[in-house]
Amino acid sequence: MDPLTIGMLAILAVLVFFMFRNSRKRKAQAEELQTKMVPGARVMTSFGLFATLVSVDDITNEAVLEVSPGVLVTVHKQTLAKTVDEVEGEPGEPRSVEEAMEIANREAAEREAAEASEAVEPAYGERVEPEKKPRSSKKASE
Repeated sequence: MDPLTIGMLAILAVLVFFMFRNSRKRKAQAEELQTKMVPGARVMTSFGLFATLVSVDDITNEAVLEVSPGVLVTVHKQTLAKTVDEVEGEPGEPRSVEEAMEIANREAAEREAAEASEAVEPAYGERVEPEKKPRSSKKASE
Protein backbone atom coordinates (compact mmCIF):
# COMPACT_ATOMS: atom_id res chain seq x y z
CA MET A 1 0.00 0.00 0.00
CA ASP A 2 1.22 3.43 -0.82
CA PRO A 3 1.36 6.22 1.84
CA LEU A 4 -1.53 8.15 0.27
CA THR A 5 -3.94 5.24 0.74
CA ILE A 6 -2.81 4.72 4.33
CA GLY A 7 -3.32 8.43 5.03
CA MET A 8 -6.82 8.40 3.52
CA LEU A 9 -7.78 5.33 5.59
CA ALA A 10 -6.46 7.00 8.75
CA ILE A 11 -8.51 10.14 8.05
CA LEU A 12 -11.60 7.98 7.41
CA ALA A 13 -11.06 6.15 10.71
CA VAL A 14 -10.78 9.46 12.60
CA LEU A 15 -13.99 10.78 10.99
CA VAL A 16 -15.90 7.60 11.88
CA PHE A 17 -14.60 7.83 15.46
CA PHE A 18 -15.82 11.42 15.83
CA MET A 19 -19.22 10.57 14.29
CA PHE A 20 -19.82 7.84 16.89
CA ARG A 21 -18.55 10.05 19.68
CA ASN A 22 -20.86 12.94 18.73
CA SER A 23 -23.88 10.67 18.41
CA ARG A 24 -23.25 9.28 21.91
CA LYS A 25 -22.92 12.82 23.28
CA ARG A 26 -26.18 13.90 21.64
CA LYS A 27 -27.97 10.84 22.97
CA ALA A 28 -26.69 11.53 26.51
CA GLN A 29 -27.81 15.17 26.29
CA ALA A 30 -31.27 14.11 25.09
CA GLU A 31 -31.61 11.66 28.00
CA GLU A 32 -30.50 14.33 30.47
CA LEU A 33 -33.04 16.75 29.01
CA GLN A 34 -35.80 14.16 29.35
CA THR A 35 -34.97 13.63 33.04
CA LYS A 36 -35.23 17.39 33.64
CA MET A 37 -38.55 17.73 31.77
CA VAL A 38 -40.89 17.06 34.65
CA PRO A 39 -44.15 18.90 35.45
CA GLY A 40 -43.40 22.12 37.32
CA ALA A 41 -40.06 22.81 35.59
CA ARG A 42 -39.39 26.15 33.86
CA VAL A 43 -38.71 25.45 30.18
CA MET A 44 -37.86 27.34 27.01
CA THR A 45 -39.19 26.23 23.65
CA SER A 46 -37.22 26.25 20.43
CA PHE A 47 -39.11 29.39 19.35
CA GLY A 48 -38.24 31.30 22.55
CA LEU A 49 -41.37 30.89 24.68
CA PHE A 50 -40.66 30.67 28.41
CA ALA A 51 -43.24 28.78 30.45
CA THR A 52 -43.84 26.25 33.22
CA LEU A 53 -44.36 22.66 32.11
CA VAL A 54 -47.74 21.36 33.25
CA SER A 55 -47.85 17.94 31.60
CA VAL A 56 -46.21 15.84 28.87
CA ASP A 57 -48.12 13.23 26.85
CA ASP A 58 -45.70 10.74 25.26
CA ILE A 59 -48.39 9.05 23.16
CA THR A 60 -49.54 12.17 21.30
CA ASN A 61 -46.17 13.97 21.67
CA GLU A 62 -47.83 17.02 23.19
CA ALA A 63 -46.72 19.19 26.08
CA VAL A 64 -48.98 21.58 27.99
CA LEU A 65 -47.26 24.76 29.13
CA GLU A 66 -48.49 27.48 31.46
CA VAL A 67 -47.31 30.80 30.07
CA SER A 68 -48.90 32.92 32.80
CA PRO A 69 -51.35 32.00 35.56
CA GLY A 70 -54.38 30.44 33.89
CA VAL A 71 -53.01 30.62 30.32
CA LEU A 72 -52.24 27.16 28.94
CA VAL A 73 -50.54 26.45 25.62
CA THR A 74 -50.25 23.06 23.92
CA VAL A 75 -47.08 22.49 21.85
CA HIS A 76 -45.31 19.54 20.28
CA LYS A 77 -42.97 17.81 22.72
CA GLN A 78 -39.95 18.27 20.43
CA THR A 79 -40.21 22.06 20.67
CA LEU A 80 -39.07 21.94 24.31
CA ALA A 81 -35.47 23.08 23.90
CA LYS A 82 -34.14 23.31 27.45
CA THR A 83 -34.95 23.75 31.10
CA VAL A 84 -34.30 27.18 32.55
CA ASP A 85 -32.60 27.51 35.91
CA GLU A 86 -33.78 30.43 37.99
CA VAL A 87 -30.25 31.57 38.85
CA GLU A 88 -28.06 31.91 35.79
CA GLY A 89 -24.69 33.60 35.69
CA GLU A 90 -22.59 34.69 38.62
CA PRO A 91 -24.13 35.84 41.92
CA GLY A 92 -23.14 39.54 41.56
CA GLU A 93 -24.27 39.77 37.94
CA PRO A 94 -27.38 41.89 37.18
CA ARG A 95 -30.40 39.92 35.95
CA SER A 96 -32.21 42.78 34.22
CA VAL A 97 -31.54 46.10 32.52
CA GLU A 98 -33.11 47.99 35.41
CA GLU A 99 -30.84 46.27 37.93
CA ALA A 100 -27.79 47.04 35.77
CA MET A 101 -28.79 50.73 35.53
CA GLU A 102 -29.30 50.90 39.30
CA ILE A 103 -25.81 49.47 39.89
CA ALA A 104 -24.26 51.90 37.37
CA ASN A 105 -26.01 54.91 38.95
CA ARG A 106 -24.90 53.83 42.44
CA GLU A 107 -21.27 53.45 41.28
CA ALA A 108 -21.37 56.87 39.57
CA ALA A 109 -22.70 58.50 42.75
CA GLU A 110 -19.95 56.84 44.81
CA ARG A 111 -17.31 58.08 42.34
CA GLU A 112 -18.67 61.63 42.47
CA ALA A 113 -18.69 61.57 46.27
CA ALA A 114 -15.09 60.32 46.33
CA GLU A 115 -13.98 63.02 43.87
CA ALA A 116 -15.72 65.75 45.88
CA SER A 117 -14.04 64.68 49.10
CA GLU A 118 -10.54 64.64 47.60
CA ALA A 119 -8.60 67.71 46.55
CA VAL A 120 -9.12 67.98 42.85
CA GLU A 121 -5.80 67.41 41.12
CA PRO A 122 -5.62 67.42 37.34
CA ALA A 123 -5.02 64.04 35.77
CA TYR A 124 -2.06 63.53 33.48
CA GLY A 125 -2.81 65.23 30.19
CA GLU A 126 -5.85 67.08 31.50
CA ARG A 127 -6.06 70.78 30.68
CA VAL A 128 -6.37 73.16 33.56
CA GLU A 129 -7.71 76.63 32.99
CA PRO A 130 -5.25 79.21 34.31
CA GLU A 131 -6.53 81.40 37.06
CA LYS A 132 -7.47 84.81 35.76
CA LYS A 133 -5.43 87.60 37.27
CA PRO A 134 -6.97 91.01 37.64
CA ARG A 135 -5.76 93.38 34.95
CA SER A 136 -3.77 96.27 36.12
CA SER A 137 -4.51 99.40 34.23
CA LYS A 138 -1.60 101.69 33.42
CA LYS A 139 -3.82 104.74 33.40
CA ALA A 140 -4.65 104.34 37.07
CA SER A 141 -0.95 104.30 38.02
CA GLU A 142 -0.07 107.44 36.01
